[in-house]
Amino acid sequence: MASILKVDTIQDQSGNNIINENADTITIGASGDTINVVGTLQNNGAALISGITMVDQFALTSTFSLSNGANQITANLARVNNGENPGFIGTGMTESSGVFTFPSTGIYLITFNAYTNSSGAALYNTRHITVTLNNSSFATAAESDGNFYTGTSYDGSSLQYILDVTDTANVKVQFRIDGNGTNTQLIGSSSLNDTNFTFIRLGDT
Repeated sequence: MASILKVDTIQDQSGNNIINENADTITIGASGDTINVVGTLQNNGAALISGITMVDQFALTSTFSLSNGANQITANLARVNNGENPGFIGTGMTESSGVFTFPSTGIYLITFNAYTNSSGAALYNTRHITVTLNNSSFATAAESDGNFYTGTSYDGSSLQYILDVTDTANVKVQFRIDGNGTNTQLIGSSSLNDTNFTFIRLGDT
């Protein structure tokens, strides 16, 4: 025959609360206690996962020359697989014509590292992280500027954005660099991680 134990509080031999229930809130242990779970801690039947569950990085694999105005980055993008043992966690991003789709909903940190050079004067080149919420129209979420002077010059900058991906079918990201000047390039490489794009899932939305 099954037995039922009905209590609101379970204490140790010193009178310290081990388990307490009050107004549908269950408290286990007390401040300063160490709670050791032997087995799998679950949430509604599914195992809880701690830590970062998705990290992915893409790189520009070929250098291209910037025109005056907007330059969408739409080609020569690949998941980083060169260098010294690159890392990867979980189900990664999907890329098509420069548009990146997220593998699951959540809060993501997005980083755009741009490496450019110019053999002449350029007033500016502006790097953009652009986001769509409707799988159609993109708007700038973050931007940074680089400048060149007479002669061959190199410039690198990094910008970041934390994006709440509430719908993987509609919330997507793309990258753009706007140029003003001549002889300016966005540097890519198939062997070095020059211009790159990093995605880290920080937690649930």
